[in-house]
Amino acid sequence: MNIRNFKKYTAISFSPTLENFLTDYSHLVLRLSVSILMMTHGWAKLSRFNSISGSFPDPLGFLGSQLSLSLTIATEFFAAILLALGLFTRLASASLLLTMMIIVFIFHAEDPFSEKEKALLYGFCFLALMLSGSKKLSLDDFLNRRLK
Repeated sequence: MNIRNFKKYTAISFSPTLENFLTDYSHLVLRLSVSILMMTHGWAKLSRFNSISGSFPDPLGFLGSQLSLSLTIATEFFAAILLALGLFTRLASASLLLTMMIIVFIFHAEDPFSEKEKALLYGFCFLALMLSGSKKLSLDDFLNRRLK
């Protein structure tokens, strides 16, 4: 099989209108899925704040246990809500990406890859969302169109 036949059988092209529709909705699916999944981690910490605040790790070594937990909850729960809504998408994604990188490179630095894999997967999703922004199906886009 030559390259021309390969392209013929593997390339699926859509009309520009359908392509834009699929891009917007696939971006929405990514944004909603990773943010809702991340919220479950933040909610678990928020609902047990009093019982875990004294023993929560301080991976940076200077924030203290309670502040580290508070910042983690703010990111994993509240920034994830902003991301789900598509509000301040790049800022929310950047804070979530930073949290995932702290988990990978500091908290699980000495652990095997299997312990880092979930945070890396989340991190790459947040990186993609940070780079791409919120797209059309978001509060960012709605507010930008209203304020013009």
